[in-house]
Amino acid sequence: MYTGKTIFAQLLEHLPLHQFRLCVKRYNGNYKVQSFSCLDQYLCLFFAQLTYRESLRDITTCLLGMQNKLYHMGIRGKIARSTLAYANETRDWRIYQDFAHVLINHARELYSKDTFGVSLQETVYALDSTTIDLCLALFPWAKFRTYKGAVKMHTLLDLRGNIPSFVAITDGKVHDVNMLDVLIIEPGSFYIMDRGYIDFERLYFMHQAQGFFVIRAKSNLSFKRRYSHPVDKSTGVRCDQTIMLVTVKSAKEYPDKMRRIKYVDQQTGKSYVFLTNNFELAPKVIADLYKSRWQIELFFKWIKQHLRIKAFYGTSENAVKTQIWTAISAYVLIALVKKRMNLDITLYTFLQILSVSVFEKVDIKQLVTNSACTNEITYTCNQLNLFEL
Repeated sequence: MYTGKTIFAQLLEHLPLHQFRLCVKRYNGNYKVQSFSCLDQYLCLFFAQLTYRESLRDITTCLLGMQNKLYHMGIRGKIARSTLAYANETRDWRIYQDFAHVLINHARELYSKDTFGVSLQETVYALDSTTIDLCLALFPWAKFRTYKGAVKMHTLLDLRGNIPSFVAITDGKVHDVNMLDVLIIEPGSFYIMDRGYIDFERLYFMHQAQGFFVIRAKSNLSFKRRYSHPVDKSTGVRCDQTIMLVTVKSAKEYPDKMRRIKYVDQQTGKSYVFLTNNFELAPKVIADLYKSRWQIELFFKWIKQHLRIKAFYGTSENAVKTQIWTAISAYVLIALVKKRMNLDITLYTFLQILSVSVFEKVDIKQLVTNSACTNEITYTCNQLNLFEL
């Protein structure tokens, strides 16, 4: 019989708490705090993400119901709804942003050798955003439309392991293409984007920084063909051209040559036109790279379905960003634990098992590898046709 730590305490062993304290110190998070520290706040919010709590009252009621286990969960402060609400409103959200990036760095190291369907040595990123709708009356700072509020979560996803390497949270009015101004381009890496990111001046800056982009072209693109390369039409590729932009504005913004590839999906019959500054890869590989961009759509769908980022515990900008960054760090931590323990299950199944076992004193690997438990949960997920990542 296992008599060690609870599931929640075992998860905390994978948190680099020393680096968390450095993040807190960087923003004076515990200044004049007497009983409810930033770590207590983080653990409460992490518990909420792990167990699908919907409100502050829901969080505190569940935790107070297990009062005798709070110390072993790492929570030292006194739990109260007003205290947690005040912490969410006043503690700097950048503490949890920085800590999420610490976890992201650890996760990317672990997943760096994973494959994602395309055989490339270079790092491949997918860049996109998702909109989280808010009530403008309750969140007046989240400007989006005249009668609607929203925040956008701009994400750069490393396709090896589906780990977000860059996340920016803005109000809904910020256009996606503005994120190209704040990205630090890694030479030799590939950035996969949809048509919303077409801005030839910014794409040329990426080209000069020795980064490669793959992006869908707009239907009204004006160009001059310089050369047509031979293609194998049995792969779905219809043309592979070297082009130059011809309109005055676009030619000034991107004065160098570019590659244009037309591809027809053989399953759906849909036609795609891609632009890239990489002239080495086969045109079918470029098409496969763009197809892998779908992973970021699945990532957004996963976190919206399985993490608490639709119902918020506070209405201020600070509270909303704190909750979103805690949700991201929860996702990354689960991915970290899954990789470190070499668990052959989906993140969804792993999260479901953890959500009903946080107070149990059983070894995580023993719990997850229990074939009867895992098979039953997986069967239920398949029956309900739930999304798996």
